[in-house]
Amino acid sequence: MGNRVTREDFEWVYTEQPHTQRRKEILAKYPEIKTLMGPDPHLKWIVSGMVFTQLLACYLVKDLSWKWIFFWAYAFGGCINHSLTLAIHDISHNVAFGNKQAKWNRWFAVFANLPIGLPYSASFKKYHIDHHRYLGGDSLDVDIPTDFEGWFFCTPLRKVLWLILQPVFYSLRPLYVNPKAITQMEILNALVQFSIDLIIYYLWGLKPVIYLIAGTILCLGFHPISGHFIAEHYMFLKGYETYSYYGPLNWLTFNVGYHMEHHDFPSIPGCRLPMVKKIAAEYYDNLPHHQSWIRVLWDFVFDDTLGPYSRVKRLCKLAKES
Repeated sequence: MGNRVTREDFEWVYTEQPHTQRRKEILAKYPEIKTLMGPDPHLKWIVSGMVFTQLLACYLVKDLSWKWIFFWAYAFGGCINHSLTLAIHDISHNVAFGNKQAKWNRWFAVFANLPIGLPYSASFKKYHIDHHRYLGGDSLDVDIPTDFEGWFFCTPLRKVLWLILQPVFYSLRPLYVNPKAITQMEILNALVQFSIDLIIYYLWGLKPVIYLIAGTILCLGFHPISGHFIAEHYMFLKGYETYSYYGPLNWLTFNVGYHMEHHDFPSIPGCRLPMVKKIAAEYYDNLPHHQSWIRVLWDFVFDDTLGPYSRVKRLCKLAKES
């Protein structure tokens, strides 16, 4: 278990990301895919049901012992919270209410954020745009680990620790890699979030608040659903920087597994991404993809050629803001 991974740097490439060209080709051949773009009419109701389920759970866990608080946080509440972070991912692409209702999408993301326990949605939106525009971009795409992460987390035991600490790295990495000014929406997101946390604490005590926050931290860390963090862009095969997963956990994660399709068409909601794959099957069927997020985590930990350095990196020029 003490062997270092063989990779000692990122995979630097000097080509444009593949999604732009593939998008152009697919739209030229299948213009009907444009009809899949636009809001998902069911998303707001699904997310609302998840939020109220967690509020009910807060009431139900208020008198449990601490061991059961953490058990249910990991086994149930955290799964919902992780799913809500992926709903926020979809909402950040304006698929809850459409591009013409940007403010409705921003505020609905704040609502979806409530069970997560910590403010997240506004900051995620701010940086996720760059992840699509500058995929793998040095000092621009904060989804890419830092050099320290790649250098230090290089043995199976350290990689397990790195997976456990994923929520910490995703929170702090933007402040180091690509710091941006705090926005008004981020302040409002925090005010709303901490106000709800205080109300829950006032009504039912500390345990429901810990249940929510612990579930978020635990299930964004070392958890089967978190396999998607590694599956999406870590280079399991040389030359491929984005991978899809077509397994059953897509039912819990708003089809985030359809990740090649999502990067090709970010304005198409998750519920319609399987239709993209079906229509343009010849573009996706022969690309490498994952069958299991649990297997992804296992391979990531125990394969010496995989680690935080297993990412494609490129130099990108800043796009002019319109």
